[in-house]
Amino acid sequence: MKVEIKARNNEELLKKIDETLNGEVTEVYINLRPTKIILVKILERAPNVKIIECPPSLYPKVSKKIIRALSQMGIKLVPANHSRGRPKKYNAAIIKQIEELVRKGKTPKEVSQELNIPLRTVYYIINGR
Repeated sequence: MKVEIKARNNEELLKKIDETLNGEVTEVYINLRPTKIILVKILERAPNVKIIECPPSLYPKVSKKIIRALSQMGIKLVPANHSRGRPKKYNAAIIKQIEELVRKGKTPKEVSQELNIPLRTVYYIINGR
């Protein structure tokens, strides 16, 4: 079971770790830098944890000793691939479909009407985003 814990500061994070983690948890995501105190608390509350994720920007700030110690215990500390910003409205399949219709000779306006996508979006995708 994977658990995501987000907090504004270490104190709040430690409190949330106490409240949410249990023996069933195998993966944990925390949005703050994993310090010794935080990691010990995670291991106390979730002894079966195998993967601990943190933001990619904070991963380089984690002590190499901590990473080594965790790996000796069979636990991976890894940077998470949490995407930032607004989610994409049109997936790769729709984009490919738009490009294919344009290649077949349809005008942007026809593509827009056929797929029910705004004309401006069709132009945006055609012109290379």
